[in-house]
Amino acid sequence: MHDTYRSVTSSSGSGDEVLESSGDRPAAKASKGRADAPPRAADRIRATVRELFYRQGIRAVGIEEIVERAGVTKPSLYRNFASKDELAAAYMRDYDTEFWGRYDAAVSKHPGDPRAQIMAYLSAISVRAQSADYRGCGMTNAAVEFPDRNNPARLVAVGNKHELRRRLTELARQLGVREPEVLGDGLLLLVEGAYVSGQLFGEGGPARSIAIAAGLMIDASLKT
Repeated sequence: MHDTYRSVTSSSGSGDEVLESSGDRPAAKASKGRADAPPRAADRIRATVRELFYRQGIRAVGIEEIVERAGVTKPSLYRNFASKDELAAAYMRDYDTEFWGRYDAAVSKHPGDPRAQIMAYLSAISVRAQSADYRGCGMTNAAVEFPDRNNPARLVAVGNKHELRRRLTELARQLGVREPEVLGDGLLLLVEGAYVSGQLFGEGGPARSIAIAAGLMIDASLKT
């Protein structure tokens, strides 16, 4: 039997509308007591575009697909996000938060040991870039999609890349190499290469060697 849908107002008081399945209404639940409030429309939209934009690309996804997949109304989407550009920028900010969460999780395992921090971070990228569903780095992908330097999504991506370059250079400096900027740039190029080659080769591709290549670069930098 098909569910029917109706427009409801979010219990958060924000006035956001969502499309609620009859099978999801509190009255249809077997459990007693107050049912959990449905996610806010803005949260549902952000979760939806996180998947769609990453898998298909930002330009390829239309507003109609977003509202249908998120189960919200189009007016509700535009109350939360004034334009698709703003929605894309929100997606990028969410991705940025996830990105640094992965980075911090890797380097925090080796406090005071910059070489081990670099290796841990690159090893994590190696694993992720060889996974079957890998679609590359959302930041890099967005920079390619939007050549306009003033595009909101591109601005988030550029900020992310500049910060990664700064962090890798700082780790190189902590290693005591003579030219930390050169090593930092070399590490960044390895990372970007893994992002792209991971989409081409998948398991067993060049991304598997990123940490080994970085180790060789570090050793060479320490000898100069």
